[in-house]
Amino acid sequence: MNFRKKHGPGGHSLIRVGLLDGRVVEDAALLGAPHVLLVLDQVLKTLGGGERIVLRLAKLLPQYGFRVSILTFFIHPENQSFKPSCPFYLLPLTRTYNLEAFKAAFQLRRFLREQNVKIVQTFFESSDLWAGGIAKMTSDAKLVWSRRDMGILRTRKHHVAYRMMAGVPDAVFAVSEQVRQYCIDVDRIEPSRVLTVHNGLDLGELNRVGNASSGHRGLNVLTVGNIRPVKGHDVLIRAGAQIVQRFPDAKIQIAGDVLEPEYYRELQRLVETLGLSGRVAFLGNVTDLKQCFAQADIFVLPSRSEGFSNAIVEAMAAALPVVATNVGGNAEAVKNGETGLIVPAEDESALADAICLLLGAPEQAAAMGVLGRARAADLFTTESMMRRIVDTYAKLLV
Repeated sequence: MNFRKKHGPGGHSLIRVGLLDGRVVEDAALLGAPHVLLVLDQVLKTLGGGERIVLRLAKLLPQYGFRVSILTFFIHPENQSFKPSCPFYLLPLTRTYNLEAFKAAFQLRRFLREQNVKIVQTFFESSDLWAGGIAKMTSDAKLVWSRRDMGILRTRKHHVAYRMMAGVPDAVFAVSEQVRQYCIDVDRIEPSRVLTVHNGLDLGELNRVGNASSGHRGLNVLTVGNIRPVKGHDVLIRAGAQIVQRFPDAKIQIAGDVLEPEYYRELQRLVETLGLSGRVAFLGNVTDLKQCFAQADIFVLPSRSEGFSNAIVEAMAAALPVVATNVGGNAEAVKNGETGLIVPAEDESALADAICLLLGAPEQAAAMGVLGRARAADLFTTESMMRRIVDTYAKLLV
């Protein structure tokens, strides 16, 4: 990456980061348009859902008449996937309550004023609480929090801070109805300011293609999620021991980067202990999931906690029946008994029973997949997501 430093008070720097392809494309016609700053805590080696939605918004918002920039506090030096189509800034910050943070606050204040930022949309705790607070105290920009989970990463101080700042954001985008209710009940945010905005997908990119594998027998189970305990891969593997007793040829594929190596080692040991070697495959980080979806017959999400899963909607768009745990927005995406099955979290027997039900009824499973694709096309499109976001922006800017 290429860096150009802009020195601020006390030598602290806000850094403009050059894109990996060396280009920053800005439409001259948008220079006078309302400026939206998207702020996220960090860009890790492997992109998560928050980083991906930021990239999508940066690409889409100019089509709706908004100028966009992105700001983050940390970029992993080995990241090769975060390639914004807009100006991208690094404001180095390791703590939000020391001298470094005080200096950074002045730099952020200057940036907001010089760049005439009208809307600041934040993602995750430090962005919501620190950057959002600075924006409201030092500028006229409207503040939008993007809430994507049920507080799973919070510490006690975060819980206290969110309640203290409940009246600060002008609007809150919750990724599911469950997350919206959490914001209202736990964070005590005024309900009229919390709007559910489901993740939207470009369904045209997710058409299911025919399976070219000669060994395909309709018994392939797929899950997608980075390797960490919250995703519940261990529950699926334990369910796998029950599944292969009823369907000896069943295969389980796990797509996702290893974010917690010790948990990954535990999963590998569990596979060996349960005699599932050759039945469970770890695919690693898969950047293009279309082929995985094409070779799968059932999609499973065994998470312990979720906000709203992109992977579920992607699987539905690929006409796969879904088995998912009843956490977060899973039951909002999957219509139980019609487009898939919802089971309790942490229950490998219930998960195994649901998967086996679909493995044993391929025609019913295929029909669920067809209905799931129609549901995704009706409710979870890019157009639907952007309409709700842009309408809220317009109201805030009046």
